[in-house]
Order: sequence, then structure tokens, then C-alpha cells
Amino acid sequence: MFIQVFQGKVKDEPRLRERFERWQRDLMPGASGYLGTTAGTTDDGTFVVMARFESPEAAMRNSERPEQGEWWKDTEACFDGDVSFMNFTEVHTWLAGGSDDAGFVQIMEGRSSDPKRMHEMMQQSGDRIHEARPEIIGGLMAEADDGRYVDAIYFTSEAEAREHEKMDMPADLKQDFDENMKLMGEVTYFDLHRPMLVSAKR
Repeated sequence: MFIQVFQGKVKDEPRLRERFERWQRDLMPGASGYLGTTAGTTDDGTFVVMARFESPEAAMRNSERPEQGEWWKDTEACFDGDVSFMNFTEVHTWLAGGSDDAGFVQIMEGRSSDPKRMHEMMQQSGDRIHEARPEIIGGLMAEADDGRYVDAIYFTSEAEAREHEKMDMPADLKQDFDENMKLMGEVTYFDLHRPMLVSAKR
């Protein structure tokens, strides 16, 4: 799997959502190798998109389509300033992976001294975490060679996520959690209260 993340400050969110709905309706059927999208706007007006493809080549083919270029030209005008892009070729699913049924998604971006170890620990403790936090559906974890990473965690609802995060964690999970937090380094959190979730029809 290949993930491209792009984000920027939005100046016209209703128009931007319309543009993504148009892409889903008109352009998605011709996007070979496209898997899905997770997107949304945070409280500070940052619009974040995680687009999933089967491979970097599939993503490149999509970006080279003339209709994609025209779509992006109009869509970019919905942002206030520059839009940043990050590409990740090392992608893992966690628990049930991403879910279009999620009511809340939290995206975390950062740079780790050992992102592989960080993600391995999450995989190893996944089942125990789900026992303690049943509102967690799953996630996507992506990492780059320079230590950058982006993780997306999908929850049944934000209310349940906030309620369960107040609960005491089992001792064995607490130890792993503390180590994992150190590996995560300085993290930027993007809370998507109204996530836009799309998966390609197969």
C-alpha cells in the first residue's frame, strides 16, 4: 500500500467538501489502483487528507490524468496558502485497519528515532488494547526512512474515545504505552470530528 498525505489551511470548507464529493462521483471510477481516502478539518482549520493507493505507480498514474489536474487546480483554490505533501511507501494496517464506519478519526504526525519499533509495539499489543478500548476499530500506520510517520486511528465515536481515554490502563499495557510515547517523540494531533471516509468499490 502507498499513502499520500496532504494538508493545508482551508478557507472554504463547504466548497472543499463539494470538490471531494465530485472527485468521488466523477473521477474515482477511473482511478486505477485507488483504495480510499480519509479526510477532514481540524478545529484550527487544517484540512488533512490521507489518500491510499495500491502502489506509488498507481498514485502517479492518477496524478497524471488530465481530469485529475483540472480537479486539483480548482480544489487548491479552497486552501488558504500552500498545501504540503508527504509520501509513504511503508504502510501497515492495525487491528481492523481503517474503517468507513468510524465516527471519529485521530491522525498523528511526527518523527521517531525508531518508527519501525514503535509500530511493532503497537502491533504486538493490538489485541490487548482493543480489549481495554473496544471503541478503537483499527488504524493505518505509515513510516518513512527519515523517521517521519503518520498514524490514523479510527474510533466508533468521539464520545466513546474521550470517555475511555480517562480510564486507568492495565499495568502491562501502561509499560508498553509509556515506551511507545517516548518513541513517538513530538507529535502533532489532527482530530477529525466529521471525517470524510471513502473506499473504492471492488
